Amino acid sequence: MNETITRSLSGLVYVLLLILATLFSRETFLLLFGLFLLQTVNEFCALVKLPKIQSLIMAGVLYFIFSFFFSDNKFTDFGLIIASLFVSFKLILWLFKDKLLPTIKEENWVNLIGYIILPFIFITKIPLINDNFIPSIIIGIFILIWTNDTFAYIVGKSIGKNKLFEKISPKKTIEGFVGGIIFAVIASVIIAKYYTQMHTYIWITTAVIVGIFGTIGDLVESKFKRVANLKDSGNIMPGHGGILDRLDSIIFVSPFLFLFYKIIAYVS
Repeated sequence: MNETITRSLSGLVYVLLLILATLFSRETFLLLFGLFLLQTVNEFCALVKLPKIQSLIMAGVLYFIFSFFFSDNKFTDFGLIIASLFVSFKLILWLFKDKLLPTIKEENWVNLIGYIILPFIFITKIPLINDNFIPSIIIGIFILIWTNDTFAYIVGKSIGKNKLFEKISPKKTIEGFVGGIIFAVIASVIIAKYYTQMHTYIWITTAVIVGIFGTIGDLVESKFKRVANLKDSGNIMPGHGGILDRLDSIIFVSPFLFLFYKIIAYVS
């Protein structure tokens, strides 16, 4: 089968599965992202050489506890967000260093928790408002991510001349980065007006956060793969690679979005 057709069909199945599971019920949403988490952990462990069985058990237990039993708890949320943001900023600093993967095994365990497991937990918490599951929020965020990625590629391919971060991702350009954010902001206005009840300024800010930190998340994952000398994190999705390859943006973005929405809820 033609590679373009294979890639298109694989992507279509992924998008439909994500949207249908999210819209059907909170339980199917949690189940799908629980499965995504386990596969992502499996792929990440292969990248950084962590034991898979222990990692999968830990991921499953933490996901079950904090997504089902502590889905809306201010005290646990505060601790989780501090832990995850600590790892996020540590990885951002790592991007600008020549240092490769941490040689200390304990540091890889910290990355597994703060970079992979906790962000998945935040993904399940983001669409909860007053303990009510609002699927349009998470679907809207994914639309912004897909819009940003698509137009960053199109704009970069068309007019991109200045490299964004050449040593990690040679194809990314500053023009593509800016173009992706601009089109994500346009999409956010449409989402605010026609799809959700959230204020336009919240969605515009969401689009900017997605554009900035989603791109950083893509670069962080690219560095992990470059160090491991791998093109993709896995091969579960024909033409697309692994689940980590598909979710690297939302994984890195989710702690920042969760914090932003908590601040908005607090000051409102």
